[in-house]
Formats: sequence, C-alpha cells, structure tokens
Amino acid sequence: MGDHKEQQPVRVGAAVRRRRRALELTLAVVAERSGLSVPFLSQVENDRARPSTSSLEKVADALRTTAVELLAAADPACSVDVVRGEIVDADFTPRVRSLVRGHHQLHASEFTGDHDAGREFQHRNDELLYVADGAVEIEAEGRAYRLGRGDTLYLTGGVRHRWRATVPDTRVIVVAVAEHIEAVHDRPR
Repeated sequence: MGDHKEQQPVRVGAAVRRRRRALELTLAVVAERSGLSVPFLSQVENDRARPSTSSLEKVADALRTTAVELLAAADPACSVDVVRGEIVDADFTPRVRSLVRGHHQLHASEFTGDHDAGREFQHRNDELLYVADGAVEIEAEGRAYRLGRGDTLYLTGGVRHRWRATVPDTRVIVVAVAEHIEAVHDRPR
C-alpha cells in the first residue's frame, strides 16, 4: 500500500462547467459554437458522457481554451490521497501545512502555534475551525468566542473573523469549502 495518489480517469465535466460559467455562456451557445448538441454537452458537464478527443477539442475551442487546459483543471474520478503527519520540533514555531493536496471541493489546513492575530478573514464559502490542542480566541461578527481542545466553530460564508492562539502549543484544523465552489443558499419558503 502506497502513500501516493492513485491514478484514475479524470472527470472533465466540472472543468467544462466552471469555464462555461466563468465566460457566462449558456449550453446553447457552447453547442452552437462547437457543433455539438445541448443534451450531449449537459451529459459531459454532469460526467454522464466522456467526450472523445475531437469533441473535447471542439468544446475547448467554443470555450476559448484548449483541451489540455480543460484536462489540467479536471477532477479525478476517484482518488485516495494520504498526507502523512509531520514530526514537529518542540520549539512551537508558528507554521501551517495543507492537509489536502490538489484542486478539490474542500481545503483543510493545520495551524500550529500562533499566527497574525490582527489578520481578518472573510471567505466566500463555509468554514469549520477545530481546536485539536491548546486554546484559541476567535472574534466573529463582533463577538468573542473562547475555544479549547476538542471545540469547533462553524462559520457560514461571508462572516468576517480573526483568531489567535492563547497558549503556545495550540493546533487548529481549518476545513473550508473551496473558493471555486459556488455556494448554494437555501431560499426562504
């Protein structure tokens, strides 16, 4: 068993959809430009159909990019990726490490020690802070929260916040929905 990322077929649909939406194009416009049908393009975007090389090139041309760029932005169909823990010196030097590699729907980072407590954050999408060790003080929307080991704080997208470690050996895990994911808001009923 290895620690490497297993190579799997890619899902190009999300990359096609992101590019089309970034250009503010409808499926009908892409279909007209590419000579492909709207139903086929919809199936591609939803990963129900895998386009041939020729079809992918037509889609890329319609989206003013290249097939190589679309493939580079594609998501793996299935992946397993192990990120091993790091041996930490006892000097408690502030540091951050990513717990997820690559372009995914979630980002996760581990913060050890303190960091710039004056820095304010405001993320587009939801975020969860988990205190693995130590303690933190978090200011969110004008209120202060004190969290200790095992506590979590959930923030919806758009909430301004800042935090600081209140003990030297603090470790905070931050998990957030990636910025490239469009947030879905519940509509009032």
